[in-house]
Amino acid sequence: MTRPLPYLWARSLEALLLGVRAHRRRRPFTPGRRAWPLFNAETGAVALTVDDGPDPRWTPALLDVLARHEVPATFFLIGARTAEQPRLARRIAEAGHAIGNHSMHHPQPFAALDAARQRAEIGETQERIADAVGQPPRLFRAPGGGWSRTVLGVAAEHGLTAVDWTVNPSDWKEPGVPHITRVLSRSGPGHILLCHDGGGDRSQTIAALDRVIPLLKERGLRFVPVPARDAAVA
Repeated sequence: MTRPLPYLWARSLEALLLGVRAHRRRRPFTPGRRAWPLFNAETGAVALTVDDGPDPRWTPALLDVLARHEVPATFFLIGARTAEQPRLARRIAEAGHAIGNHSMHHPQPFAALDAARQRAEIGETQERIADAVGQPPRLFRAPGGGWSRTVLGVAAEHGLTAVDWTVNPSDWKEPGVPHITRVLSRSGPGHILLCHDGGGDRSQTIAALDRVIPLLKERGLRFVPVPARDAAVA
């Protein structure tokens, strides 16, 4: 089957970003350019980010783990799931975690969508999250990390800080608790960790985080929410 050019272009950008993330994982913290999404948290800290919820089974279990270890996270919520689980979205916010926009329906590759569709995906999610928690989010993560100049521009139109990541255990593939634990344990100062609480069985993710969080704290790393752009670094 012949793929349309926007699809092929979006996939090539995704491949390029793999190298960018690897570079940012090794690079010491420095203020970055606004043209890029965020790849780093603040000096001496790590930011745990959680995508694809809220999920009625796995999100409460993850919230319990985070509460037990007294660490904040940043939840990138899907608009359609937020509309189905508004009380759960509210529980995330009331627990002190940051909330971000992860599109309405999680279409991929996101960068292959035209600007109008991107605006609809982002704009409707802003409304659904605001309905649930009382205010719209200030953070956005493109599904699959599908960035482009257009995606970044549409996010900026909504006043959103674009957020990527630097440590990815691919927990959505359910690779096993040891694998997820091993990858997350390699996190260092300034890293943004990517995990998931929706879209499948997330028991491995929750078990791994229960192990990893104490390990990282013992190494002197602080957990912080992802900051919005006016207080953020790249």
